Amino acid sequence: MSAISVLIDYNVRDSIRNRWLQVYAVIFALLAGSVALGGSAAASFTGTGGFGPVVAQFVVLVMLLAPLMGLTLGVDAVVRDRERGIFAYVLAQPVSRAQYFVSKIVVLAIALCAAVLFGFGVAALFMGALGSIDALADLAVLLGLTWLLTVAMAAVGIVVSVTARKAPTALGIAIALWLAFTMLGDMGLMATALATRIGIGPLLYATLLNPVEAFRIAAIAQLSGSLDALGAGGRLASDVFGGWILPVTVAAILLWLFASIACAWLVFRRGDAV
Repeated sequence: MSAISVLIDYNVRDSIRNRWLQVYAVIFALLAGSVALGGSAAASFTGTGGFGPVVAQFVVLVMLLAPLMGLTLGVDAVVRDRERGIFAYVLAQPVSRAQYFVSKIVVLAIALCAAVLFGFGVAALFMGALGSIDALADLAVLLGLTWLLTVAMAAVGIVVSVTARKAPTALGIAIALWLAFTMLGDMGLMATALATRIGIGPLLYATLLNPVEAFRIAAIAQLSGSLDALGAGGRLASDVFGGWILPVTVAAILLWLFASIACAWLVFRRGDAV
């Protein structure tokens, strides 16, 4: 068995015992089940289905919880090993920094996939039991986008993890980034637009630079088939990108993912073991 396989096996076992992951998986499952239960009841009452009452609420849920889950698990990846002395011990073995780093990325992607699948699986069970079968395809699309957003946010968290020396500091930065991505992003863009009087076109591109907003646009475009719900900005996005709106928004999230991994590696390969 190769060194990287041993590292992945060890880190997967460690992730299963990670209380953060367990708590997030349970919270996500409870909230997803509640949304599915309430949305399915509303759908049966109004006679609507598909994107309407169920999946639309999932978009809001994911925008709040998925970035927090990815960031906090990402910042915990390296700094916790450094504090416990595991990092120095592993590097004392015939293991390279690259193998250690790759194992952390792979295990985070696996752990987050398991947590997202657990939450969406609970929601699918509720929806299936209540007869909302037509919304399950929409839910599957949203699951893929959710996992991509969560892994991208975890990559941003790893940048913090390889830079910070203390876990509390890393966690504080993660919470600040979560607020910036989910809550302050829109307000900051609106304030900037009002102060600088930039046009709606540059504002659209600035919005796509936020991975959480890119996820929201991708989810709405793919699940509803229209961006009219986003107002004038949504109609402009439809006019500018047309049928390419999903690839463009997914590319924006992937840009954060790969850029963060590259940045984290540049810092990590020159960092100290303690």
